[in-house]
Amino acid sequence: MTTLNGGTFRLKRPEYTGENRCLPCTAINVAITALVAAAVGAVWIPLGVAAAGIGLAAIYFRGYLVPGTPTLTKRYLPERIHRLFGTHHDSDVDLDAGAIEETLLSLSVLEPCDERADDLCLTPRFRESWHEQSDRIDADTASVSRLFSGLDTDLSELTTERRANAFVATTGSMTLAKWESDAAFVADVAADTVLRERSTAWANLNPEPRLELLGALRLWLERCPSCAGRVALDEETVESCCRSYEVVAATCNDCEARLFEARLSPGAASDV
Repeated sequence: MTTLNGGTFRLKRPEYTGENRCLPCTAINVAITALVAAAVGAVWIPLGVAAAGIGLAAIYFRGYLVPGTPTLTKRYLPERIHRLFGTHHDSDVDLDAGAIEETLLSLSVLEPCDERADDLCLTPRFRESWHEQSDRIDADTASVSRLFSGLDTDLSELTTERRANAFVATTGSMTLAKWESDAAFVADVAADTVLRERSTAWANLNPEPRLELLGALRLWLERCPSCAGRVALDEETVESCCRSYEVVAATCNDCEARLFEARLSPGAASDV
């Protein structure tokens, strides 16, 4: 950090670099740098090289060259460009709600609510077992290899790690899965344990649909796996490095742990 006339100027912007780097912002600014360097280099080559070096250094340390790029990218960059660069939020869930509800009904996890027959609730038996398992699991030491059984990869180096706003399972240098929090991770491991005890069909599922079902199941959590407090389901606007979007989110009231976050249609929270 450098002080200029009583103010501060940060050379490096961690909110736009490293894991938070916005690839569309980076690509746009690299292209601008190349155009400027080419134009200047046409007049005098050494000056063009210097312009390229300064521009790339600024992008490396700050994430962008042109001031306001993150804001402009959020506001004006087309959705198809975000898809091209894979800048969907890590927690985006492509839910086929009907198929998920049918599967969870067939596993006796959900049932029609007593007071709202057109809505679904956790069955009392599953809710009790889920809570009991959650209380027994430590996010630091729980064995999660079963979550990935059937995955064609070496799980001998499977580890879990807390990161900013995420809980991550990795093996070697490969990320296997990412949860919104420790609490979300505990919820999935606990639910998986209960379902394996109750259904052989569950254990035979491939890891991808199994994790998707577990993630969707967190929408029905009423008790936080970490602090045992109540869970609130709301619609929020989420800001990332280069975009903002509406999500439906489940959050523990007492410890503020995020349990679920997905881009769903407007009003989705009121339908759960």
